[in-house]
Amino acid sequence: MSSTSAPIAVACAAAALAAAPALAFPPYRSTDADTADPYALELRVGLFKLERDGGETEVVAPLTRLNFGLPGKFELISELEYAPEEDAFAEGALGAKWVPVFGDAMSFGIETLALMPVRPGDQGAGVEAQLVATRWGERVRTHVNAGGFHDPRGADEENGWRASVLSEFPREGWRPGVELFAKQVDGEDADVRAGLGVIYDFGGLDLRAGAHAGLTDAAPDAALNVWISTKLAFR
Repeated sequence: MSSTSAPIAVACAAAALAAAPALAFPPYRSTDADTADPYALELRVGLFKLERDGGETEVVAPLTRLNFGLPGKFELISELEYAPEEDAFAEGALGAKWVPVFGDAMSFGIETLALMPVRPGDQGAGVEAQLVATRWGERVRTHVNAGGFHDPRGADEENGWRASVLSEFPREGWRPGVELFAKQVDGEDADVRAGLGVIYDFGGLDLRAGAHAGLTDAAPDAALNVWISTKLAFR
């Protein structure tokens, strides 16, 4: 096996095993218009995701996200969530991101995920696709996402849209950010959330934490997630 085909095989095998559109760019629900470096594997492990709504608390852990970069601003994506209280997977997805327009000031791309039938009782697979854009400022980075989804896996088929805007404020060694996220399913009340997050660079390892508050009745009252992230280069 060649030196370039080996990491590709590793990434494809990882994608087959680990597939969650819940957290695209931990600790946020938005993603950026950028990809992992060619032949680099980005490993992000969610220590936990907690949601509090109506006096009830739901915890999901662990969570994983694997991104493998390819030439041409192309990235393979794998996401997975596990619900310990149910002793079963809570969500899974496989997909890719492509950023054909990448510049010093602005970038534009598309991310598409296949929503995998990993939960008990799931049937079939769904799809989620969104346009992504990033404005690269020296002091402020702004990421805008907008797209739709079709999810027939559960007992009730779901169709809807999602959109978000995230602004990050890079500083030496850390990146605080603020986010507004909205999602609507089948024309019902929209789930709208506002949140704060931070990514802290320890040198080879990132600590990522975010907290969101629900702004509508369809959103949970509060949500918290904590991740660690690292990167492995294969060339």
